[in-house]
Amino acid sequence: MRQRQTAPGHGHGHGHGHGHGHGHGHGHGHGHEHGVTTLRARVAHLLRPHSHEPADKVDPAMESSARGMRALWVSLAGLGATTLVQAAVVALSGSVALLGDTLHNAADALTAVPLGIAFLLGRRPPNRRYTYGYGRAEDLAGVVIVVTIAASSIAAAYAAIGRLLEPREVSHLWAVAAAALAGFAGNELVARHRIRVGREIGSAALVADGLHARADGFTSLAVLAGAGGAALGWTWADPAVGLLITVAILMVLRQAAREVYRRLMDAVDPALVDRAEATLRGTPGVLGLGQVRLRWIGHRLRAECEVVVDPAATVVEAHRVAAEAEHNLIHAIPRLTAAIVHADPLPHDGVDHHAVLHGHRHDHPPAGRSSTGPSPAGLVRHPPADPARDTPRRGPNAFRAGAFRARAFRGGAWPSRWGRAPLPRR
Repeated sequence: MRQRQTAPGHGHGHGHGHGHGHGHGHGHGHGHEHGVTTLRARVAHLLRPHSHEPADKVDPAMESSARGMRALWVSLAGLGATTLVQAAVVALSGSVALLGDTLHNAADALTAVPLGIAFLLGRRPPNRRYTYGYGRAEDLAGVVIVVTIAASSIAAAYAAIGRLLEPREVSHLWAVAAAALAGFAGNELVARHRIRVGREIGSAALVADGLHARADGFTSLAVLAGAGGAALGWTWADPAVGLLITVAILMVLRQAAREVYRRLMDAVDPALVDRAEATLRGTPGVLGLGQVRLRWIGHRLRAECEVVVDPAATVVEAHRVAAEAEHNLIHAIPRLTAAIVHADPLPHDGVDHHAVLHGHRHDHPPAGRSSTGPSPAGLVRHPPADPARDTPRRGPNAFRAGAFRARAFRGGAWPSRWGRAPLPRR
């Protein structure tokens, strides 16, 4: 049988009865003291009150989206100021190379637009059409950013080859050099900020955008090197360095494309899978593991796990094990906002409780097996023989063949047949 539930006052959505809420994320515990006496703590509490009312809980995924938006605003302001400085120098010196770098920085600032739209979409709640929400919009924005980096490399190569074929003199070299340094400094600061925030909130698209800004900083260095070569009378220095910078941009493109590709293919760090498996094995009542799946949706993680429980357990007991396993997962895995824990009875006498699904679920191993782990004996922890326990129970609450699914879903509600209002149509 399957059971679904949601708890409006619970931060991670399941309704099991442990005694505290988790509405503002599992990245920290309730380690603060409400009786703080320091002035600093009181001021912080006034500026950002910490409420325990269910209606006042802050979704950590929403908070991470807000951090992403702030990072975009900061980077947009930084690159905008850099572009204005470089544009003034272009008007003074007539440097074509600096003009290209200025346009490049302006285009980089505009890449914040698709990423900002993605963060705004990610705040929208799930509905009956987009039942998982709009987190994938970040991955689409990442694709746009990768394409923009590729276009930047092509433009840089084209400008370098053109300058190599038709050398040009540049005036006011000191101003060009200063503007190039300003461009490099602005892009590098923006890149570090984007990459740091992107990694903290788990946004591959924001990391890719930061790598794009770093590539633009390299193009500014090319302008500086070209100005130095022009001062020495080396007309070939500017295009030669431009070609080298094109190669550097291609290396950045490879790294950004790999990040976005892995997100599109639902790749995760194997260390997260190891941590999830260790957490599940450490949950009381879990006798073994089946498949453990993790996937990113935007900058949020979701999990689907299969655990093996005592076949003599009642539905209530299996519910307790699955809910506790889910609770432990949300505490152990950073940015995990939803989990599905599927409990299978430990097979006895060769009985396969998934026989009816063999023609439909080709990726479902028998209970206690793992497609990526050792043999069943290495995964299933058989309890000591106990005739009283091993005797099948009778009655309406008996947990025989079948499975129990405990599900947590943040931000939505289950269909009305489960006692909740249906999701809105869009």
